[in-house]
Amino acid sequence: MLEIKAMFAAMVRGRWGKTKSPVVWPAVPVLVLAWCLAAARPCCAAAAAAPDSGLIYTNYRIANPLWSIHLVEVPRSNRHYEIHSMHAGGLALGLSPLSAQVALCQPALGTPAAAINGDFYLREKAYAGAPRGLQIIEGEVLSAPSGGPTFWVDVLGEPHLTNVVSRFQITWPDGTTSPFKLNGERKPNGVELYTSAAGPSTRTVGGREFVLERQAGEPWLPLRMGRTFAARVREVRPAGNSPLASDILVLSLGPAIPDQARELAVGSRLRLSTASVPPLYGVRTAISGGPVLVRAGKRQAIRARPGDPFESSSMIERHPRAAIGWNRQCFFLVEVDGRQRDLSVGMTLDELSRFLLKLGCEDLLNLDGGGSATLWCEGQVRNNPCDGYERPIANSLIILRK
Repeated sequence: MLEIKAMFAAMVRGRWGKTKSPVVWPAVPVLVLAWCLAAARPCCAAAAAAPDSGLIYTNYRIANPLWSIHLVEVPRSNRHYEIHSMHAGGLALGLSPLSAQVALCQPALGTPAAAINGDFYLREKAYAGAPRGLQIIEGEVLSAPSGGPTFWVDVLGEPHLTNVVSRFQITWPDGTTSPFKLNGERKPNGVELYTSAAGPSTRTVGGREFVLERQAGEPWLPLRMGRTFAARVREVRPAGNSPLASDILVLSLGPAIPDQARELAVGSRLRLSTASVPPLYGVRTAISGGPVLVRAGKRQAIRARPGDPFESSSMIERHPRAAIGWNRQCFFLVEVDGRQRDLSVGMTLDELSRFLLKLGCEDLLNLDGGGSATLWCEGQVRNNPCDGYERPIANSLIILRK
């Protein structure tokens, strides 16, 4: 099957790479049809190449096991392509289908060519759409690192796949420090910082909140990675759910926060840091996921998060899957349909890593799967979501053609 793919992709690039209409399965030459029929596992592949671009979409159809796999390959040598991240509504919270997120892309950045769903997220209540890990959009930090695997692109355009550990912290007036999270659900003993990307208000209940304004001469908004800056308390609010605006930050403290925070008053000054390990200063695009399936060309051991039996079992079961990967030549956006008896049964994470390794993928990050797994390419959703419709999701990765 993979040899067929290589031959077919080469044919698409060579013979059809400059056509204006997509190549579809009936146009595949008799030679490839004969090879498919002779293969040990019945299969077929439908492919389309974007004109003069090198971007290729392929739908692998394999009979045993029954798989429908959607793959977009983006040449890294073509500098007209860039990877960007997006969140529902262009905010830090909320849910919307992948196709709606594609429509949010700013024309000045380029034309959407392909997209895939992103990180795991909260699904319910006030903070639905809060990503599990880090997200950076056009340099603005929307959510804090959680220590898990993250895909990010450095200032030179090179991709990375690392665990990103938060060093976000507040330095109180007495010199002590506390960690904080960003734009998510504040815990009773937690500290959460909110920007206007969270919406019209913090949505919190109880605790105390401090409206922060810019200290003259200090960096300010939009919030970016790797900065340390001072802020001044403009207002103290005792009941939560403070309004948000584009020129302020709101620091929300749960009722169990230590005493040093309770000394804050109007006019107090404190310092905030958005540091991380590794440092991500200047990074404009990042999105988390997990687990890492392939690193430096080697399959990785699959380990579930402690205390999550559903996640543990789902890793070894066949489900719809989504992932982003790359090698020196190209990026891979891959989606596997699943939970559809007559179309595709889905993959285990081990099967997904094996498949992409055979295609030459050297680094691969699992993204949210199940009903969230969606792949969009050149104007349309290409896969068959298992719910029968596009599920509203938190965020996504989008390939823009400049």
